[in-house]
Amino acid sequence: QVQLVESGGGLVQAGGSLRLSCAASGHTFSRYGMGWFRQAPGKEREFVAAISWTGGRTDYGDSVKGRFTISRDNAKNTVYLQMNSLKLEDTAVYYCAAPGTQFTYSARQYDYYYWGQGTQVTVSS
Repeated sequence: QVQLVESGGGLVQAGGSLRLSCAASGHTFSRYGMGWFRQAPGKEREFVAAISWTGGRTDYGDSVKGRFTISRDNAKNTVYLQMNSLKLEDTAVYYCAAPGTQFTYSARQYDYYYWGQGTQVTVSS
């Protein structure tokens, strides 16, 4: 059973930084691309970032390009999301996700089968 556990969320002022972590277990982590998504109140869940299984390829949503960085440590079965220059509109619940198929790297939600419980990020003025 694949489990994904996010951590690192919290309250931060606009312009600040946070680093989210997602610890994975139950599958061969190094064979799976990983993704981060977020959902703000009253809005649909949206793509934030994705990383390939080796970490050699990354992709970002337009709203976070240049501010967020996704990375992974396959030795620790962990994927990270470094968030800099945070804006009020970054406030959301952030979810870590893994696809159901090995060697999948995607920005599309329907390619992801396993989801974490989410971690709240709140950006204040």
